[in-house]
Amino acid sequence: MTEQEFLNLRNGTDVRGTALAGVENDPVTLTDEAVLAIAKAFFVWAKNKTGLERPTLAVGHDSRLSAEHLCRLVTEGYTSCGGDVIETGLSSTPSMFMLLQDDFGADVSVMITASHLPWQKNGLKFFAKDGGLEGSDVADILRIAAKGDFPSGTGRVTKKRYLDKYAADLVEKVRRAVGSDKPLAGKRILVDAGNGAGGFYVDLVLKPLGADTTGSQFLDPDGRFPNHIPNPENETAMQSVCAAVVKSHADFGIIFDTDVDRAGAVAPDGEEINRNRLIALISAILLEEKKGVIVTYSVTSAGLAAFIRAHGGVHRRFKRGYKNVINEAKRLNAEGQYSPLAIETSGHAALKENYFLDDGAYLVTRLLIALAKRAREGKDLMSLIADLPEPAEAAEVRLSFTPGCDFKTLGAGVIADFTKYAEETPGLSLAPDNCEGVRVNFAKDAGDGWALLRMSLHEPILPVNAESNEQGGSKRILRTLADFLSKYPFLNLDTLKKQL
Repeated sequence: MTEQEFLNLRNGTDVRGTALAGVENDPVTLTDEAVLAIAKAFFVWAKNKTGLERPTLAVGHDSRLSAEHLCRLVTEGYTSCGGDVIETGLSSTPSMFMLLQDDFGADVSVMITASHLPWQKNGLKFFAKDGGLEGSDVADILRIAAKGDFPSGTGRVTKKRYLDKYAADLVEKVRRAVGSDKPLAGKRILVDAGNGAGGFYVDLVLKPLGADTTGSQFLDPDGRFPNHIPNPENETAMQSVCAAVVKSHADFGIIFDTDVDRAGAVAPDGEEINRNRLIALISAILLEEKKGVIVTYSVTSAGLAAFIRAHGGVHRRFKRGYKNVINEAKRLNAEGQYSPLAIETSGHAALKENYFLDDGAYLVTRLLIALAKRAREGKDLMSLIADLPEPAEAAEVRLSFTPGCDFKTLGAGVIADFTKYAEETPGLSLAPDNCEGVRVNFAKDAGDGWALLRMSLHEPILPVNAESNEQGGSKRILRTLADFLSKYPFLNLDTLKKQL
């Protein structure tokens, strides 16, 4: 494989590709050759990072069909360089970082996962003791893999599960915080794991805390994902867990993505606690404890910003990408500005108190602590966000570019043109906290809301988000955008026109 072919496998801070054949026009790219070379390259990188002659690797995986095969390849490649490997079996992504903070015996780790992507996909996510690797680190590993200059040796392989210890730590955290051995007794709390790796949360966390988990669904790992995509952002998945909460008369519902680094929740009435509502709920809990800066990515509502201010916090919008918001929160703390939370509307939530690790299980555990405490006081958890201003309408469309065009340059030009248009057009004004693309406020007679145009991080896509405080307002905003964007022949506006 060429260096560019290896680099093509980088997706942000992960390696991702097609691991299984069977889908038309989607050839296998995460080949055995590639995975072996990447595992060997990670040994070289880890040796330089840790200063150890033989750093020990822990490797785990989610429920994907190709997971165990890729795990064997990682073990084979790493041990062939002389490194020892601990195989942890079915794991969550957060647990693969947390074991590095524990007395587990590993110096670095790899999680085999492709999050919520389709069944044929898979990937590798890398951790050192100071956190997940940056995109530049992953690029370095891929360049090492392409060179093919690896040491030779014979490492040892052991099998040792960590997920039980990870779950036990969550249980103990809840018990300490609430002051009770069974703080969830009398509460019905169900989990939808989507046949990913999150089913452990029922038996290892909820039941020891006394919860009734009747109605929990799709807990068994199955990489075909036969019921729905394990993704809190997926409409079908959310409809499924919301219906289960209503049917079971549950007090709270939880949904995880495949590898449990993201989560969503459901209120007793079956309403989603997702996106802006989820951010508001965890923000209210944290700001009640100590005021600070809540870092979100750019696609968050005006109502959420007002909510955070009303609860004594400061809202900092930043660039899309969970590593971007995490790094911004870390930067703020380093400069002396307390920032307890970095979070995306996708359910990626990283708390300062938890190593700024995006951890869906930790997030919902924090929500359950608040639920238990408020129940003892006769209060409802959802009352924490009763004052969240919610938009009347919201919409998102993704505009594609003509194949083969220089979409990055053309997209930047569209954004620059729309910025100038907003500055010159009555009823439109630039938002004061633009951090990526351009966010424009629309006056009451122009749609009463806002729109955000930005470039996708990894794809030839121009996402457009719009939100309005009045019925029909989003369409007015999108119509303005459609009129403006119609002059660009390289943009496909079909998805936008369907909204109108």
